Amino acid sequence: MDPVLPVTLATAATEGDGFSILALLLDADLVVQGVLFVLVAMSIACWAIVVNKFLAVTAASSESQRFVDQFWKSSRLDEVYQLTGRYPRSPVAAVFRAGYVELSKLTSGEQANSAMDLGLTENIERALRKAANVELGKLERMIPFLATTGSTGPFIGLFGTVWGILRAFQRIGVTGQATIQTVGPDIAHALVATAVGLLAAIPAVMAYNFFNSRIRSIASEMDAFSSDFLNIVKRHYRGR
Repeated sequence: MDPVLPVTLATAATEGDGFSILALLLDADLVVQGVLFVLVAMSIACWAIVVNKFLAVTAASSESQRFVDQFWKSSRLDEVYQLTGRYPRSPVAAVFRAGYVELSKLTSGEQANSAMDLGLTENIERALRKAANVELGKLERMIPFLATTGSTGPFIGLFGTVWGILRAFQRIGVTGQATIQTVGPDIAHALVATAVGLLAAIPAVMAYNFFNSRIRSIASEMDAFSSDFLNIVKRHYRGR
């Protein structure tokens, strides 16, 4: 048996065991490390936003559905108003509170008999629309960061890739050799930057589209409820 073969295999195994992505990244220059740090930080922030918004949107949809069911089961608006405290994360409940408070102002005292004649339902409609915009603003908060990560992540990774390739060519120019030992580390750093950029961008884009769809659905629910609420008010005060 050739004694050189076991020695060669043992050496290769030792070298393979010593190789790691962490060692590769630590061997990168400051520019590539900076690119990777930015991408990792953006990815961590995106996942934090994803978890937070998933909980918020899920709670908003669930509580809004329960509030709407309770609304149609009740016969008095003041009873529904007292129940809104049970649904603190429901955008629809917040819209109802704003509309009910405005309605109470318009129908109090001397305005009660002339509210509809003066067309003051426009005030209620504005209050409903303002509350809906406030609730949408809460749900959409930090969502644009997902879009920013999805659009810029690949380009930041591409910058690291281009820098790594430039470093590889620089080594070739200095050493005059184009061996894998010469350019391999820089090419590896470049590929890692590309991979990390894609890993940060792809989940961010998917989450952005998902939350946009859910938020549009909640916005439609608020619009539908606002229309129903205004119709109820108009029917109740018509002819008074």
